[in-house]
Parts: sequence; C-alpha cells; structure tokens
Amino acid sequence: MERARDQKEVQTTMNKYELALVVDAKIEEDVRVATVEKAKDYVTKFGGNITNVDEWGKKKLAYEIQHMKEGYYYFIQFDAEADVPGQLEQAVRIMDHVLRFLCIRQEA
Repeated sequence: MERARDQKEVQTTMNKYELALVVDAKIEEDVRVATVEKAKDYVTKFGGNITNVDEWGKKKLAYEIQHMKEGYYYFIQFDAEADVPGQLEQAVRIMDHVLRFLCIRQEA
C-alpha cells in the first residue's frame, strides 16, 4: 500500500493553460516581439511547455486602457504544473508594455 502512495506522489499532473496578453499597440514591432518572447521565456523558466502561440494582431479595445484604444492580442497555450500560473502572473504583472493579461486553465 505504501508503494502505491509513493508512486502517486511521484506522478505530477500537467494541466493545460492559456495566457492571453494585450500588448501596447504604440510600440515598435521589435519591442512588441521582444515583449511576447519574454512572456514565453517566463513560461519555460517556470517549468511550462509551450504548445501553441496565436497572434490575433491589432484589435480595438472595448474600453481605453492607459489612454490607449488599440492593442495587439497574443494567446500562449502551454502545459504546466498547478503552481506555474501563479508564478507566471507575478512576472507578467510587472512587465513593460503589457496592458492586460489573463492566465486560465483550459478544460482537458
């Protein structure tokens, strides 16, 4: 019985997550790409495995954020353990040029 418990403790569950980023539309393209790359680096740094990155491009915001009416939308899908989103949110929260972000767990 103890062996079964030990095996369960060794197994870690990887959940599917999505990080949505809204990046400042007024910055240059190379700075915008660097901002998204930095967010992707944070995902891998904290132990996540990126599965897909979608760029939706420049979209009008529903309301003004920091006196801006448009932003670039990015969606990063990744697999990670349960503690990674909290660490990721702390890192993304203080990033320059990120207007809004949201990290959610996707249904399996």
